[in-house]
Amino acid sequence: MLVALLGLGTFCQAATYPLLRDGDAVIGKALYAKSQQEHTLLDIGRAHDLGLDEMAQANPGVDPWLPKEGATVTVPTLFILPDGPRSGIVLNLAEKRLYYYPAAKPGEQTLVSTYPVSIGREGWDTPTGSFRITEKKKDPEWRPPATIRAEHAAAGDPLPEVVPAGPDNPLGAYALRLSAAGSYLIHGTNKPWGMGMELSHGCVRMYPEDVAQLFPMVSVNSPVNIVRQPYKAGWRGDELYLEVHRGEDPPNEEAVQQVVKRALEGTKEGFVNWDLVRTALSENTGLPRAVGGRRSALNKRYLDMLF
Repeated sequence: MLVALLGLGTFCQAATYPLLRDGDAVIGKALYAKSQQEHTLLDIGRAHDLGLDEMAQANPGVDPWLPKEGATVTVPTLFILPDGPRSGIVLNLAEKRLYYYPAAKPGEQTLVSTYPVSIGREGWDTPTGSFRITEKKKDPEWRPPATIRAEHAAAGDPLPEVVPAGPDNPLGAYALRLSAAGSYLIHGTNKPWGMGMELSHGCVRMYPEDVAQLFPMVSVNSPVNIVRQPYKAGWRGDELYLEVHRGEDPPNEEAVQQVVKRALEGTKEGFVNWDLVRTALSENTGLPRAVGGRRSALNKRYLDMLF
């Protein structure tokens, strides 16, 4: 299905998805857009709340900075939820994406919102582990750590001890402090064109419009789980999907088999087409693709079409 590209300057905040069935782990729907001469993949991505790396990964044949006029661009708004607790904030570093699960009352559907993020670059890795929000700050000041000030000074770009709130503040308008040692934050940015990449000093950056949406929903002491899951598998109804974000790492067949087999646990009639698994592993597009299902729910004609 082709969709019209949102105009430049029109940004789509994260959609909130219901999980309609117990055990479902796939949300959203992949879309397609026609590129225009003045648009980069980042422009198209931001219009659909996506980062640059995931747009480039889903469109390997498209120049990220100069897409051809009228080219069909994949908009990868289909996601498998990370494996683990569905509570508070879950951040998967491998896909540079944050998931937020608001607390549901008994009997209510589980909801999830998802946002692209930028994370720490090499040597400044964002930590993994279980943390919590210890502080919320609107219009934060930025006090650059000594290590960052030294780095900037060596590059001929000295920083002040305190950067006041405002348009020149790298933290943007909102900041959430994590309990992780090292003073890590989830915050906005005054340079949104780098969203969805590994370029921070370890903090987690969000689009200004996204952090403005997330900030009032999150409370102090909310859990934050940061994981690194390059392979995710999960169900949508009777279909089993696989999503691959291995970056520049070589394919790891053993790891992906373990992830797929874990998704099959408790499903006696589940099956997998391992050729499709290997194709997804090789292509590394970041787009979930069907690799299996439940035999009783799929007739032979459908199986022939799918596999």
